[in-house]
Amino acid sequence: MAGHSPSIDRKTLWGGGTSPLGVSYGKMMMWFFLVSDALTFSGFLVAYGFMRHRFEEAWPVAEEVFTHFPFLHGDHPLLYVALMTFILIMSSVTMVLAVESGHRMNRKGVILWMALTIVGGLIFLGSQAWEWYHFIHGTEAGAYQLADGTIAQWANEAMTALKLPNGTELMGADLAAAMETATHIQGANLTVNEYGVPLFADFFFFITGFHGTHVFSGVLINFIVFVNVLKGTYEKRGHYEMVEKVGLYWHFVDLVWVFVFTFFYLI
Repeated sequence: MAGHSPSIDRKTLWGGGTSPLGVSYGKMMMWFFLVSDALTFSGFLVAYGFMRHRFEEAWPVAEEVFTHFPFLHGDHPLLYVALMTFILIMSSVTMVLAVESGHRMNRKGVILWMALTIVGGLIFLGSQAWEWYHFIHGTEAGAYQLADGTIAQWANEAMTALKLPNGTELMGADLAAAMETATHIQGANLTVNEYGVPLFADFFFFITGFHGTHVFSGVLINFIVFVNVLKGTYEKRGHYEMVEKVGLYWHFVDLVWVFVFTFFYLI
């Protein structure tokens, strides 16, 4: 009959009941969440990039800000941040091994590698708190906010000259005149920043804090799954898919930190 569409064998149609991609509902929803979360982090980092470009001359240099290392004297630029990054990446490796052990139904292996993953996450969180403390506390000398809002730092240990963001140094009469109206500031918070533009501190606290919240959530979820592994919950189910799902989240947290580390510390 004219206009009649050709018949289609119903056996070739997807009748539902199984995922066309071979992915469980739980893992698919986790991927949806991770994609949306990636867009959120992307927006934050793009905003950071725009503001850094706008205030390029006065933007703090990470190597001059993050120089502390526990129990070591002197400046060690970015060394502790690099150690934090290494620990978090290694925790991603242990999570891979936990997932692999789950595929082999090796309960002892899952327990071991998940425990190490949780420990790595806790060390990273403690390290981040330590870094925040030193950033908020600032240096012993501090800096001075001039009348026009410019942040000036001492150019030498003798404190005979103030260095402006553009490289100019105030000495002698100019220094004395500037100091009459200058305000001494120490450390960084959401309104002032002894290292330079306050926006740097705002972005630092917000983005690293947002990521730290993700790490804390990941550690908490990993611990809950770890307890269920100890109880034999997934052994009874016959699979360790839950370990794989939390593993996806943990790998995402690690990957995001690589971008945060690059934007804040390396570029």
